[in-house]
Amino acid sequence: MSDEVLPQLDLREQIVRIDRAIAETEKFQAEQRKLIAEAQKLTWDRWLAPALAIAAVIGGSLGVATFIAHLIGH
Repeated sequence: MSDEVLPQLDLREQIVRIDRAIAETEKFQAEQRKLIAEAQKLTWDRWLAPALAIAAVIGGSLGVATFIAHLIGH
C-alpha cells in the first residue's frame, strides 16, 4: 500500500457549494420565466398592430361607402 494521504472531504464546504448552485439555478429559472413571458408579449404585440391597421382600413372604407351612399341617396 502507498502512504498516500487522501484529501479530507469537507462536508460544510460541499453543502455551501450545493446551496450556491441551487441559488444560481433558481435565479436562472426566474430569469428564464421572465424572458419567456417577454417573448409571449412580443408575439402578441407583433399581431396586434397589423390587426388594428386592417380594422382601421375596413372602418374607413365603410365610412367612405356610407358617405357616398348618403350623397347618392339624396
